Amino acid sequence: MSSPETRARARLGHLLSEIASNAPAPASGSAAAAVVATAAALLQKVALRSPAWPEAAAAHSRAEALRLRAEELIELDSLAFLAFLEAVRSGGDVEAARRPTIDVPTEIARSAAEVVRLAHDLESKGNPNLRADATAAAILAEAAARTAEMLVRVNESAGPRAARVRAGGPGRAPGRSRDSGPPSRSRIAREGPSTRSADSRPASSRSRSASAGSPSTRRARRRGGSR
Repeated sequence: MSSPETRARARLGHLLSEIASNAPAPASGSAAAAVVATAAALLQKVALRSPAWPEAAAAHSRAEALRLRAEELIELDSLAFLAFLEAVRSGGDVEAARRPTIDVPTEIARSAAEVVRLAHDLESKGNPNLRADATAAAILAEAAARTAEMLVRVNESAGPRAARVRAGGPGRAPGRSRDSGPPSRSRIAREGPSTRSADSRPASSRSRSASAGSPSTRRARRRGGSR
């Protein structure tokens, strides 16, 4: 029988494999929820190792609740987006299916904001030896909150075509080659301006110029002129 640690590693590995896959979900919403869960877990550690702080037990309980809910939101975000895609594909009630794709990342953002507030408490009141962990939790949660807020804006404005594009279906904009179109400033800086050099002149012009300007030719002309 596998240990809890082994099962936890298997769940994390499965989540990362699914995020890395070609499937439309889980994606950024689930990733943001996983980051919130990670940040909350860090705060549990800080609270457990802050026995001198009278509110450490309450902080630990709150961090645990936030972590467990964030773990649920990982799955809920994926299910919400897949249901929305199915409504788009089948011609179902797209607007009703869209609502959870807004509500779930909204909750992820709110949970992340609460993790940030709790992290600031633990930064200032918890074990000073673990202040860096509390700070890291705040940074992670802030990034997750920004991600979730961005997804809310995207999903509020997403139409059926945008959903198909995100799912990898018809409607994807054609790719553009890096070398197509006019060169960018950075490309010009790397490769230099595409002006013609002096060596691009016809060979006859180069030879005439070289012979006319060579020292031996000038000396021969001076000798010829003195005779």
